[in-house]
Amino acid sequence: MSQYDIILDAADIDRIMTRISHEILEKHKGVDNLTLIGIHTRGVYLAKRIQAIIDGIEGVSIPTGDMDITLYRDDWTRISHNPIVQATDITFSVDGKQIILIDDVLFTGRTIRAAMDAIIDFGRPDRIELAVLVDRGHRELPIQANYVGKFIETRLSETVNVLLAEHDGKDQVSIAKLSY
Repeated sequence: MSQYDIILDAADIDRIMTRISHEILEKHKGVDNLTLIGIHTRGVYLAKRIQAIIDGIEGVSIPTGDMDITLYRDDWTRISHNPIVQATDITFSVDGKQIILIDDVLFTGRTIRAAMDAIIDFGRPDRIELAVLVDRGHRELPIQANYVGKFIETRLSETVNVLLAEHDGKDQVSIAKLSY
């Protein structure tokens, strides 16, 4: 049995997405050569939200794609004997681009390592950055995000659950605490 605490509501998530979008524009001084790639599942929706916010600010729709990294993971056989592989949709060249990977939660770093491996199979970008809604710590690999919505200290026994309206019907981030 588990209990959970809500740590971000819909308004919090909206503010975070707006802030991250502004940080990206400030750091890159605009949108030249900039692309977004969301990692399935919820990173795809966050990437589309950032794309829409940047479009509203700059009046430019930057190329945005999505990727499934399931078969690039070093632990995919431990996760499932029959993994569900979703489509990767990157319709633009990554060569020479400034790519921002977008995911919902940064935890061990293994998903991001797998995503970088997958991007390299598409070509050679000039730079790869990372934007995440939540960074919960506990890295197993030396990976950190360039843009972070919220840092949350967690225990290994806890789970960070991200719900997004496009997939789950509402926007919310909670921490599930196992109770015995």
